Amino acid sequence: MTAGSLPLQSLPPIPPRRTLKAPLPAHNGTAGARRRISPIPLYIACAKRSPSPSPSPDGYHATLRALNSKGRTPRKSLGQHYMLNNEINEQLASVASVEEGDVVLEIGPGTGSLTNVLINAGAIVLAIEKDPHMATLVSERFAGKDRFKVLEEDFVKCHIRSHMLSLLGSIKSLDQSKSRRAKVVSNIPFNISTEVVKLLLPMGDIFSEVSLLLQEETAVRMVESSLRTSEYRPINVFVNFYSDPEYKFKVPRTNFFPQPNVDAAVVTFKLKQPAEYPRVSSTKSFFSMVNSAFNGKRKMLRRSLQHICTSLEIEKALGSVGLPITSRPEELTLDDFVNLHNLIVKV
Repeated sequence: MTAGSLPLQSLPPIPPRRTLKAPLPAHNGTAGARRRISPIPLYIACAKRSPSPSPSPDGYHATLRALNSKGRTPRKSLGQHYMLNNEINEQLASVASVEEGDVVLEIGPGTGSLTNVLINAGAIVLAIEKDPHMATLVSERFAGKDRFKVLEEDFVKCHIRSHMLSLLGSIKSLDQSKSRRAKVVSNIPFNISTEVVKLLLPMGDIFSEVSLLLQEETAVRMVESSLRTSEYRPINVFVNFYSDPEYKFKVPRTNFFPQPNVDAAVVTFKLKQPAEYPRVSSTKSFFSMVNSAFNGKRKMLRRSLQHICTSLEIEKALGSVGLPITSRPEELTLDDFVNLHNLIVKV
């Protein structure tokens, strides 16, 4: 076995057929003898084997072969967990409504399992892959496809806006009849989920929808956290400012290799265009205020926002928007934060 190669797993051997002996009857003191009973063989009835389905091009063994071809093992530092169930990829593309001619950004294509589904759906795919070995692998796999391009870059550091504007511009020059925004469809590494969301959601002028496979806990926290709970955080205000999020379906951890310690889930974010954002004088000052509001554990806003204006001014602003002067950040909706910001922040 070469260094870095992964052994294929095999099923355990079937044990030899056994026979079970029926228990002997209790000794009959009157008759003074035991009656011997012949052993009863135990047989297992097997159903007729149906023809085996053709192996998935992105199943467990295919994924191992692909990794072995580059002498690779999944790297924990990159959050690499490869999807083994092609039906999940199909469902992810389906909830994103990927169709012929769509321009799709994929972050972390890995061995190309989701990429293959997107291309087969008729999409033009731009993939961003940090791992140079995986970038080479997918480049070779889809070498004959003119609908695919991979860039070997770290997504959180690359100039994605520039890349997308260039790609969309070139497509528009070829087909003047099409003027559509792109989509994001990705199974992203769990360890960069929040960074990816913060980078993508403010890009409603480029993307119409972002469909991501995330760690389930993260997905629930971003989409379903309720007011007046400890799970309600600044990220919820951020997500709702820029998008309309929706939890789609759960993905059990058994569908990945290597198997993570948590389940995953698919979430879609319908991005708002800039004209649809809540009206604030400055998004930078707005989110700075929101973050400050949550910085103090269970602090009232009249205390946590004192660096912006006096407690008396904050109380007056809270009253003007119909909120108690003792309000805490987890009690405010997006609209409440917008109204409060416009009253107390001078830009």
